[in-house]
This record gives sequence, structure tokens and C-alpha cells, in this order.
Amino acid sequence: MAAGLTAGRRASGWGLSLISGSTVAGGVYYFNSHSSFLQKRPLRADSSRSFSFGPNGTSDKDQTLPNSSKSGQPRLPKSSKSGDQEPPPQNIATNEDNSGEDKGWTSFVTSISSVKWASIPDMITGLIVPDWLKLFPAFMNKFQNELSMAPGSLAEEIWREANDPEVNPEIMWDANVRISDDICEEEKAFLASRKQHTVKALAKYLNLPEHEIHPDDVPTIAMCGSGGGLRALVAGSGSYLVSKESGLFDCITYTAGVSGSCWLQTLYYSSMGQQSHEKLINHLKNRLGVHMAYPPSAFGLINSAPTNKFLLSGLVEKLKGMPDADFGIVDMYGMLLASRLLVPKGELGVDMDDLKLSTQQKYVNKGQNPFPLYSCVRHEIPIEEAPLDNGNQESKKDYDGSWFQWFEFSPYEMFSEDLGAGIPIWAVGREFKEGKTVWRRNGLALPETRIPILLGIWGSAFCATLSHYYREIRPIMQGLAGFSGVDGLISSRDDALLKVHPISAASIPSFAVDLFRQFPANEAAAASGTLLTAPKLELMDAGMSNNLPIYCLLRPSRKVDVIVAFDSSADVRTDNWLSVVDGYAVKRGIRGWPIGAGWPKADEAVPQTEKELSAAIEDSKENVEQHIEEVKRDDAGEQKKRPEGARDGDLGYCNVWVGSTTNQTRSSRLSEKWENAHQLESPDAGITVVYFPLLTNDKVRGVDPAVSDYLSTWNMVYTPEQIDNVVSLARANYDEGKEQTKRAIRAVYERKKKLRLEQEKRDKASRKSKKMRLGIPKGRKLGEGDHGDQFS
Repeated sequence: MAAGLTAGRRASGWGLSLISGSTVAGGVYYFNSHSSFLQKRPLRADSSRSFSFGPNGTSDKDQTLPNSSKSGQPRLPKSSKSGDQEPPPQNIATNEDNSGEDKGWTSFVTSISSVKWASIPDMITGLIVPDWLKLFPAFMNKFQNELSMAPGSLAEEIWREANDPEVNPEIMWDANVRISDDICEEEKAFLASRKQHTVKALAKYLNLPEHEIHPDDVPTIAMCGSGGGLRALVAGSGSYLVSKESGLFDCITYTAGVSGSCWLQTLYYSSMGQQSHEKLINHLKNRLGVHMAYPPSAFGLINSAPTNKFLLSGLVEKLKGMPDADFGIVDMYGMLLASRLLVPKGELGVDMDDLKLSTQQKYVNKGQNPFPLYSCVRHEIPIEEAPLDNGNQESKKDYDGSWFQWFEFSPYEMFSEDLGAGIPIWAVGREFKEGKTVWRRNGLALPETRIPILLGIWGSAFCATLSHYYREIRPIMQGLAGFSGVDGLISSRDDALLKVHPISAASIPSFAVDLFRQFPANEAAAASGTLLTAPKLELMDAGMSNNLPIYCLLRPSRKVDVIVAFDSSADVRTDNWLSVVDGYAVKRGIRGWPIGAGWPKADEAVPQTEKELSAAIEDSKENVEQHIEEVKRDDAGEQKKRPEGARDGDLGYCNVWVGSTTNQTRSSRLSEKWENAHQLESPDAGITVVYFPLLTNDKVRGVDPAVSDYLSTWNMVYTPEQIDNVVSLARANYDEGKEQTKRAIRAVYERKKKLRLEQEKRDKASRKSKKMRLGIPKGRKLGEGDHGDQFS
């Protein structure tokens, strides 16, 4: 998602073993559930004062829900642009009678949003508001009763267990904020364990004897998926499955996701996926045939055991544990997502372990599976400061715009890249101040934030800005009278529209509150904006910044050598997410990223290319011109596999770039014939990117991401046949580049091996030279000789 994505069509899309140790010190957390400090902590249950709520936090007697309009909502016109096609009917994919589906439904339009959707013409709301937001079921009264704190109610039971250390042991564990740009100790331990597995896997993948492979020669390979709602979830599952069958998936160290790909990882490390993409796909076939907000299904799951407790635990803990908690659309969306994705076939065998990200530790503690990374962003919107009272008309800081701050989640830690700070994953949801846990009145912390809430955050593409929304409806409005004047006015206010989110993001307590002592007037503090003062983190879909989670994989401490990216974005050609990384790499000082990777611009002129390169990299004009000419020659002479109807210069099914650690000029794409493969073998070669866009393929007829209705980002219903179609397309596309990918991995392995051997040779020569300087004969230690002393 990012600059150009919206609720209707967003590239990221929406329709996209606990451990213990001792109290923390110096920003490093250790915790011990048997600590005498914890055993002596006074415990008492909070008062069970009853509460009820409306969507905007008001009491139920004050809350009213507007009636939904019965007039049909218009759909987008047919288009060849992926994501713009009209969505298919949002009903169950069976022969059930759905004639009464709309009875009793109301629009879940609340004052949580600064815009009153009911007051906006249907033509506009039909384009920018997801259908499920306007079809919220009429079980709100029953829902509120379930969440009252009346004795014997479900909420009372959930809240009692939330304060029970035997059920949620993390509520007794202390945690401090860890300040460091390095990865956490648990991740380092994982890397050491994972290497033992990847050595064996790489030997099998490259058909090499295992005993010949040195662990230091094994490339650190990361695999990532894009956003794109259920399309990204299904297509990504297919891509990961076929990479597993080819042997590549077992060689990777990290997986990373945005939006729908975060859902993929969540399911893979769950009781449904069981670390098998084949089982994951079968689970999707059993669950995606019904819309997540279909009234009978959603109503039954939320009001019947055991799924009601499973789905509502996180909301009760948030609403009851935080007096000023915000309950909004994203929270409800996450719960509805969980009702489809985290509930197995039969709807009875729910596993409470699937509700916490920390329980995924048991799947990676021994390095037996890749390390999953989940991403979201916070939109930092600076507030213009008024003149100071002392007459000084200068503001403390002048901000020209807003920016997105990335946060990542793993089974061990939640981490802020902007601050270089993180907390244990089991501490997410509790309050912090000055880097330390703020204990509640009963001496306990809140349990770890539940995964259903995180599912909503990771996939909340509909929390787009007004600027994003307008870009979507602008083509529809062009035929209206007076459009040019209105368009000019709105365009001139784009900077302001980029700062307005009609639908509020979800929020969790911030761990960065009052961390000024740890960041005394340094760059991190300056770049954080209001991050160090805001009591809550308002988090949303990372696709608003970049629909590929590349940033998480570029942390220097992860030392990633190869990134294999599967891009299922709404329009892979125009939403050029790889190219967005160029500016990020320059800003962060990351060496080795292949500058210029991504889709070529059809109308890009050479002078403009030169201008962009000159601004982005430090290089001489002669080098820039030289590399531009090289790229032109490569593109002109390259004979690559491309889908039918592809434009000249377009990318193919599999595309490989390699960066440079010394010469940060524009990188050219490796050709299918491998003429320029010397770039991979160069000693100063940087990160290798293998890019698989989701494209139409002649081998899978009738499936086109650009025009097939069910592949719309809006679609929340997939039949088993449609899932098979998407998986087949992902398989066909991977097969096109399977051998090219293997050659790239082999080249990186050979380069690392060569560099290691050369370094060992230099080290050996250095040791020999040192012995010679010390007068030590070859093979002798100091003091040894081949002759006797004077007493012999």
C-alpha cells in the first residue's frame, strides 16, 4: 500500500513457548517467574465494576447506530488494472438461501471516525468504504450483553483469567525497554541453531555433498510476501508451497510479511497450518467460502462456546484493562478476521495457543523453521507549533510533512526501527514509562495483546488518508460538471489530505513514553517526532509505506544476503515497491541494496533518470552516465520470458538484481542468458534480490490478476476452485524462474566460499609472517628447537 492505496484498492489490502528470566537492567530484559521479587508482589483482583460500550466508547443507552442505506452501492467499472475491478458478490459460496442476509444489518459508522459516512453520497462511500463496514450485523445488543461484567457472564470469566498468573504467567514478569540497534539475544540464538538446518538444506538444494559446505558459506536468505488481502494470503501460500517443494524454503532464515502475508505467517505457525503450506491451503479452502461478516456465521461464532471466548478474550482484556482504551473498527475487523482464519473446520477445536505471538517461539527455538517478521506502521503527523509567548517567532522545529515509522513483531520482540528500541513480545499491551513497566493497581500487568487485534492492525488498509481515497475516486469524478475546478482545489490541498485518516487506526499502549533520558537530543529522538510523548501507538497496515516488508530485512545486524520477494500487490507495475527502497537505503546508509531495482517506468526519460540517480547516490556524473548506458544496452539486448501482452522493457516472471557495497550506482537486471552474472561473483557484490511478481500466465488459462473479479483486493470470499486457480498461477510463475533462482543462490554461495578461502589464506600468511618476525622455525613453538642445550 503506501502512497496511492486506499480502502477500495490498496496494494497491501485488507481483503488482503514462553521463556523466563530476572528483572531488567540497562535496557536488557531478563525475567524469572520464580523470582522472590515476583513472589512477594501483592496480588488482588480488580473490582468487577460493570461496563458496556458503544463503538465510540459511549454507554449503550447513549449510543445509536444509523440505519444502513437500502440503496445499492455502486461498484467500480470494469478495468484492466488489478484491484480496480468490481468485487464479486460477498455472500457464502454454497447453495444456501441468502435472501434474508441484509435484514437487521446496520452500518457500523461511528464517531470514532471524523467523517460521517452516512452524510456522504452513496457513489463516494461505495468506492472507499469496504462492504463489511456497511454490513455490520444486528447482534450489537447481544454482543454488549456478553461483554458486560455481570456475574457469570463471559466477560467476567475472561477478566478473571486475565488476572490469573497460572493462565497468563507474563502478567507477573517484569520488562524494560531494550535500547539497541542490534537484534535481541533470542534471535541471535535462533540464527546459530538455524544454521545447522540450512547447511543440510542448501546441500540438498544445490546437489552438493553436505560435508563440503562450510557454515560460513551458507547465504542468509530471506523470503517475503506482499500485502493484498486474501489474494496475497492465497497466492503467497502457493508461492511458499512450491518453493518448499523445490527445496528453497528449507534454505531460508527469515520470512517477512505485510498485511495479507502477515496473515499467512500467522496461520503457518498455528495449530491449523502446522508448519505446512499444504495444510494451510486446505484450511483456507474450508474457511474462505463464507464472508467473515456473514450474519449467521459471525453471530454464531461470537455467541457460542468455545469460539466466543476464543474471539472475545483480547477485546475484553483491552476494554477492561485500559480505562481509556479505544475500541474501533480495526478491533472489530481483527475479531472478524480471526473468526474466519483462526477457527478450524468444525468450529470446535480452537487452540488458545493460537492467540499469542509468543507461543510461536516453540516453532523456532531450535531453528527448525524460518524466523517470522510481522510489520505495521505509525503515521507521524507533526503539529505546527504556535509562536512562543516570549516574543520569539521561531518554532522549535519546522516540519514540512509527515512520515511513517515502521514497527516489527517477532515471536520474541516488538521493535521500533526509528528508535532502535524494543520490548519482549509478551509485554505488548502493558503500559511503560521511562522504559519501565507500569504495574496496575493489583500489582499485575495486562496479558500479551492477542493475535486477533494484531490481525486487524496488520491488515488495516482501509485506514488510508483522504489523499489516498481521492486518488481512487478521481477517475470516477472526471465526468462531473465543474470537476476541473474541484480537482484543482483538492490537489492544492494534498499535503493537508495526507494527514487526515477518516477511519482511525487501532491503538495499543506505547513503550516509548518518556524515553528522553535514553535519547538525549540525538538523531533518534529528533526523528521520532511525537513518538516519545504519545501515550498510545496508533498502528496501521505497513502497506501505506511499502507493500513489501523489505525494510525489516535490511537491518544490518541480520546480514541478509538474498531476498526472494513474492509480490501480489494490486498493480505490480505501477505500484513499484522495490524502487521505493532506494530512498530508504540512502537515508539509512545501507550499502549493498541494488539501486534501481523494480519495474521500469514506461515514460522515464534518460535526463530524468540521471537526475534521480544523481540525487540518490554519491557518484560522479561520468559513472551515472556510464551505468545509464549499460542499463539501456542490457534492456535492449535482453531476451527474457515475459507474459503475453507485456510492454517492452517490462519485467518477467523472475527478475534478479545484485547491489554493490562499494559503488552505489544503478544496478542492472541479470539477464536470462546470464551474460552479466559476473556481478553476482564480484567481491563487492551486495544484496541479491529475486523478484516474483504475480502475473498472468498462459499455462493457467482464465486466471488474470488484472481482470479476474475474485482477485480483487476487495474480495473476502474464495471458493476451493478459486484457491486452486490462484495456487496454480503462483506455481506456474515460480516454475518460470526456478532455475534462475537456483543459479543466483549458487553464485552467492560460491562468492561467499571464495571470499572465506581468500581470507583464510591471508590469515595464514599473516601468521606465518608473524612467526618469521619472531624467529619461530616452521612447525615449532617458541622455546622449542632441534638441538640440545649446553648441559646436554
